[in-house]
Amino acid sequence: MEQEKRVMIAFALSFACLIVWRVFFMKEPPAPSKISPAAQSKAVSPPPQPPTPAKPTQPVALPVQVGSTPQEVVVESALYKVTFSTQGGVVKSWILSKYKDAKDQPLDVVNVEACAALGFPMTVRLADPELTNKLNSANYVATPTGSVKAPVKLQLVYSDGKIQARKQFTFGTGYEVQAEVSVFDGQKYLPLDVSWPGGFGDHSLGAQLEDAASQALYGSPSNLTTVAQRKVEGDRSIPGPLELAGMEDRYFVSIFLPGSPGQAFRLGRQEWTPPGWQGKDKDKPKPLIVTLVNPLPEPSAFRIFVAPKDLDVLRSVKPPLDSLVNFGWFSFVAKPLFLGLRYIYDRWVHNYGWAIVILTIFINLAMFPLKLKSIRSAQEMQRIAPQVKAIQERYKQYKFNDPRKNRMNQEIMKLYQEHHINPLGGCLPMLLQLPFLYAFYNVLSASIELRHAPWILWIKDLSSPDKFHLLGLPLPILPTLMIVTMFILQKMTPMTTADPAQQRMMMIMPLVFGIMFYNFASGLVLYWLTGNIVGIAQQAFINKMMPPPAPVVVAKKSPAAKG
Repeated sequence: MEQEKRVMIAFALSFACLIVWRVFFMKEPPAPSKISPAAQSKAVSPPPQPPTPAKPTQPVALPVQVGSTPQEVVVESALYKVTFSTQGGVVKSWILSKYKDAKDQPLDVVNVEACAALGFPMTVRLADPELTNKLNSANYVATPTGSVKAPVKLQLVYSDGKIQARKQFTFGTGYEVQAEVSVFDGQKYLPLDVSWPGGFGDHSLGAQLEDAASQALYGSPSNLTTVAQRKVEGDRSIPGPLELAGMEDRYFVSIFLPGSPGQAFRLGRQEWTPPGWQGKDKDKPKPLIVTLVNPLPEPSAFRIFVAPKDLDVLRSVKPPLDSLVNFGWFSFVAKPLFLGLRYIYDRWVHNYGWAIVILTIFINLAMFPLKLKSIRSAQEMQRIAPQVKAIQERYKQYKFNDPRKNRMNQEIMKLYQEHHINPLGGCLPMLLQLPFLYAFYNVLSASIELRHAPWILWIKDLSSPDKFHLLGLPLPILPTLMIVTMFILQKMTPMTTADPAQQRMMMIMPLVFGIMFYNFASGLVLYWLTGNIVGIAQQAFINKMMPPPAPVVVAKKSPAAKG
């Protein structure tokens, strides 16, 4: 029994310890929170399964559209004549009907010889070279065919049942053409490039002149970047978005206007060997190529603008492109000058040569008060020239960097002040002539209105040098007349210096100017020649009404003391 009592007591103590432990040391777990039915449903829902890949769509059956033989389709208007070839669906010729080239032939801005080797405008390029060659050599089906008049929509389609290439061009009443080019493989559109190889412009000028005049351009009308053709090396990628990119020469432009911000451009040059190439010691021609890049799997929609750089034509495009006519640094003078020239041509004389003559007379008459003031200043300087020479004689033994030379300058300036003479007064009309000269130069270089514009007799192109020949020898009549009239005007104008060496140098200036103007546009020489003739008439009037005053008699003085 004792043993049993001890077991019972041990069991009771153990149970008591468990109770005490549970009451005082062990915390009860929190009651479980109530779960909403929606959460409970979500908790028991199965985990999300990865999406089942869509079954590849079956290629669409494409109708076969293949031309039997290469044909030409001509789209013509009063402004252009564009010839397409169904072989490759490319442009073979783009003639601007109102203009002639340097050989007096209709101006074709497509270099046919270069494009025959490098590819014609509207050539496509894809990631697959084999497919590229196939589409650029295939015979497309054209709708309509033959020769058609604008406005018209031309469609060129090729399909072999697996690949469909489509080129659509919408011609309106102006120079702008809407275009859309696509390649569809039955499931999706393929990214593609559309290019204009072979350069652009008046190709009758010759490779060197064409290279000097051609350049690429891109950006926006308000922020254009131009790159001379000779400076384009390799392929240069130009990311979008861009408002335009293309090529230009002095008078014409060919640009792409993208239809999507995702489209970009690429510039480059391609070397080719012209037929009968003999330039062994010269680099082969490398005409420009401009490519519109469409990296998206969608049709490439864009506009192409091939036109003269005529301000009225350029303003008709959206956005306006009149900034393509670059009048240079002095555009604030050149543009009003051109507008005045065109006004005189349109309203009065209908000849740009006589318009230059009339405008030059107006400019010289407007500047006559300044010239009168400069003549008075020159006469006063001529009157005191003996005194100036006497001062210079007293200091001639000193070197140029000798401090005592400053005394000579101070004495001369004091003499000018005593006689109220501005030593720069005689230079003012000449300085004011320089902006007009530079502005006329840019007007003649940039204005297509003056391209091939005749004046009289042998002057057939005011934008080109005087090409008159006598007995087979070049005899530029306008530069020669300019030299003679400058010499006469120089003799009539009072000399501001008494130094014989300086006087002889001044008399050589007409010959120097004549040599400089020898290769300048005849319109520019005509402007300067007219200014000389008007200046002679004005100077004769001034000399009659304002005879030069008698020079001041200078009393002999002892030389300045040394030291």
